[in-house]
Amino acid sequence: MSSTMTAAAPIVYPDSDGMPMADNTQQFRAIVTIQGNLEALFRDRADVFVAGDLLWYPVEGRPDIRRAPDAMVVFGRPKGDRGSYRQWEEEGIAPQVVFEVLSPGNTLTEMAAKFEFYDRYGVEEYYLYDPASGDLSGWRREGGRLRVIEEIDGWVSPRLGVRFRREGGEVRMYLPDGRPFLSFVELQDQLERERQRAEAEQQRAEAERQRAERLAARLRALGIDPDEDV
Repeated sequence: MSSTMTAAAPIVYPDSDGMPMADNTQQFRAIVTIQGNLEALFRDRADVFVAGDLLWYPVEGRPDIRRAPDAMVVFGRPKGDRGSYRQWEEEGIAPQVVFEVLSPGNTLTEMAAKFEFYDRYGVEEYYLYDPASGDLSGWRREGGRLRVIEEIDGWVSPRLGVRFRREGGEVRMYLPDGRPFLSFVELQDQLERERQRAEAEQQRAEAERQRAERLAARLRALGIDPDEDV
């Protein structure tokens, strides 16, 4: 009598949940701005992984347990491309900081489920940004649970060093050196202004050099050596 052994089918962890990254241009711009500034902030840290809209699987063998934060930062993991963040393949390290950006389509039930997920699976700091109103709320892990940050104005993220300031009814984010988070367009505008300033300074310096040369030529014509010490 013979028997056959059937190998268990491999567990599939999809790299996509089939959901769009954003529901509108405003939400997309906010997501890209937050993720991009965070990635730039830690560009010189080989041990900090920053991602946007990447599926995070915290439990091996459970592909149904997953979330795709709009932006997440993981300290203690190397940079590099990933199809998804499988925590058991990342030394068991959970993302410490997570950002979500609201869209008009988000429901209270959906946002409550996201909070419960981040609370359960070890996120240390969770920030929820509403680009329509400019408002931002935050939570920090204390006593094993995510607790609301009562006053976000002036708050400095313990992990990121990012400062949050309420300005004109909106909450803005600032890098540790005091520079604000900028969108790609704002960054390009800033770089263009700096280029124009540098070009104008170069032109002023060249005009000054030419003026000095003309003055020296006149002095020589009068028999005066402009290089001679008086």
